[in-house]
Amino acid sequence: MRKLIVTEFISLDGVIEEPMWTFKYWNDVIAAFKGEETSANEPLLLGRVTYQGFAAAWPQRTDEASGGAYFNGTRKYVVSTTLDKVEWNNSVLIRDNILEAIRKLKQEDGPDIVVHGSATLVQTLLQHDLVDRIRLLVYPLVLGTGKRLFQDGTTATLKLVEARALSSGVVALIYEPERK
Repeated sequence: MRKLIVTEFISLDGVIEEPMWTFKYWNDVIAAFKGEETSANEPLLLGRVTYQGFAAAWPQRTDEASGGAYFNGTRKYVVSTTLDKVEWNNSVLIRDNILEAIRKLKQEDGPDIVVHGSATLVQTLLQHDLVDRIRLLVYPLVLGTGKRLFQDGTTATLKLVEARALSSGVVALIYEPERK
């Protein structure tokens, strides 16, 4: 059974939207942490907004070092009720019976499934107890506005699996839900 892993860049006040603010912190240590999520050709599960952003940015990058080879080559499952088709290489659209489709994907053999960004999708996955791990890079910024990982009303009990303080001031945190 595959695990569903959410990975986010997040500010101290919980903002995950448009993470261009992370670029000045990027270094080899952060790249290595992110590389752990792409070590076994893990398929992606993406919401529409993140998919469209990735599909606009990644096809121009084809080298291994930038991650382009991975992002362009791996399977991408795109959750959207508004898109009619997905054109980026190796993408599959999930429009109907979304929760059932995701549960089926988790039941298949293969590498874990990774969700990048996709705030609205992540909220749905959390509400339906479909997330098995949350990987956060917490940046030393307070942004004040933007989409947050945990919206008002979201509840979860998480167990810290790992914490790493990185030299850039960023903290890498890995959580798993405590299930009853």
